[in-house]
This record gives sequence, structure tokens and C-alpha cells, in this order.
Amino acid sequence: MGQAESFSKLELELRRGVVVLATLSQLRAPRYGYELRQALADKGMPIEEGTLYPLLRRLETQGVLQSEWRIEDGPPRRYYALNADGRKLLKKLTDAWQGMNDAMEKLLEEGQ
Repeated sequence: MGQAESFSKLELELRRGVVVLATLSQLRAPRYGYELRQALADKGMPIEEGTLYPLLRRLETQGVLQSEWRIEDGPPRRYYALNADGRKLLKKLTDAWQGMNDAMEKLLEEGQ
């Protein structure tokens, strides 16, 4: 396995670790799938449809998202948003992320 291939696999592992937090962070207000993908991509976290939609269904099944179909100007769209448990989970994951991020900054500074 080449260095580029190793990097790609490791980078993918890092992304998998933050995709849930990134997604939850953008669902404080209701969004439909394409709108959510755009918001994530605009902030530097592009997510493929094949990753996002199964994740949304899984999070809803786990009881942290609520969804509803809306018919507005265009085709029917399913909107997702955090429910009360989702807001609690976002807070806990955010705190955990910030703690890990602080620790990683200290660890990485040691090598400089």
C-alpha cells in the first residue's frame, strides 16, 4: 500500500469520527437532505448522499432526530431536525469533541 493510499484510508477514518457531530450541528433548525448536504459542504465537510441519508435514518431510529414531510413550492421534501434528545446528544458530543481537540493540540505541540 502506497503512502497516498494509506493517507486516504486514515483520513476517511478521521472523517467517519466527526460526520455525526457535523450533521447534528446543522440540524438545530429543520433542513431537508440536499439543503443539509449544501450547508455541510459550504463549511468544508462534504458528505455523499450514500452516507448522509442512511445516517439520517439511523439517527432518527435512535431517537435523536424528528422528521416530517413538507409540501411547499416544489416536490415533497423530508425535513429533519434535532429533538430534545438530539439537542442533549449534540451538547455531549460537542463537549467530548472539544476535550479531545484540546488534548490533541497539546499532543501535537509536543512534536514541534
